[in-house]
Amino acid sequence: MNRVLILLSFVLFFACKEQPKQTAEAPIVATTDSAAENPANTFGLVIHGGAGTILKKNMTAEKEAAYKAKLEEAIKVGHTILKNGGTSLEAVEKTINVLENSPLFNAGKGAVFTYNETNELDASIMDGSNLNAGAVAGVSTIKNPINLAREVMVNSPHVLLSGRGAEQFAKERSIEIVDPSYFHTEDRLKLLRKIKNKPNHADAKSATSFYDPTIKDSKFGTVGCTALDKYGNLAAGTSTGGMSAKKWNRIGDSPIIGAGTYANNATCAVSSTGWGEYFIRGMVAYDISAMMEYKGISLAEASKEVIQKKLTNLGGTGGIIAIDNKGNVAMEFNTAGMYRATMNADGELTIGIYKKE
Repeated sequence: MNRVLILLSFVLFFACKEQPKQTAEAPIVATTDSAAENPANTFGLVIHGGAGTILKKNMTAEKEAAYKAKLEEAIKVGHTILKNGGTSLEAVEKTINVLENSPLFNAGKGAVFTYNETNELDASIMDGSNLNAGAVAGVSTIKNPINLAREVMVNSPHVLLSGRGAEQFAKERSIEIVDPSYFHTEDRLKLLRKIKNKPNHADAKSATSFYDPTIKDSKFGTVGCTALDKYGNLAAGTSTGGMSAKKWNRIGDSPIIGAGTYANNATCAVSSTGWGEYFIRGMVAYDISAMMEYKGISLAEASKEVIQKKLTNLGGTGGIIAIDNKGNVAMEFNTAGMYRATMNADGELTIGIYKKE
């Protein structure tokens, strides 16, 4: 009997000992700070369809209604995904698909033309939970560049692929390929030819003048989405046709992580739209996150500081949409307008086009 009691004591002793910690390879349940701060399953998303000189006096009622309807359609796609427990990455990708498939925006189907009357598209996506990212630049046969950007992030060891190499990777990963003629729209071709007919159009600054916010038909048609899911994870994505009349395979900020797209669960997710060269020089998307992290300021304060002061002082024009790890949103721009919409966990929808809305 004594031997049995002694044996049982040893069994209980070892059973109660602290178990070894998980190894790095063991699956880990998400326990990020943002997830811990998200006990109520807060979620939401913000989208943009570009910024620039978008004045009500220059917009017909029919055109305004068309833009608002497409923004609403897109954001409801992402909101449904989040509401049903989908991830922020999925919401970002599928929301941007709606905008890429619409000729209203300078992305996918509505991409602007290069100087040589071709279309070169860029996109990027970022996962705030692990800082993983993927991007593509200068592709001309990918129906939805944001899908290829995500494929680069998930199924390649790289972050950014370009041109023919990106298109070859797309074929290997069964991403939908289209003939380049799919992207040709008459309105974008007219815009190109209008720019080319201007005096001194060969000058680099003049060739980019459709980005000048003083010009009536100026638009930044880049599209983007940022989202927070129920698990506290952030994601951001951006897609664009670039700059009308661009030369020399020019690449803007949209596929550049930190400039056009950035997401970090510790702070926020950001998507940019504007004159890309300035967003690259200012690393605008990352700068907003960094100011939140290092200065301890809010998303609204950081966004205003970066767009209204830093970017403006550089001479840049455009804006951003962003969401932080608590569900707060920002839609900051220094132009006359920005196509934008936001929708929160309660289903409250806000859509705007002009500055004073």
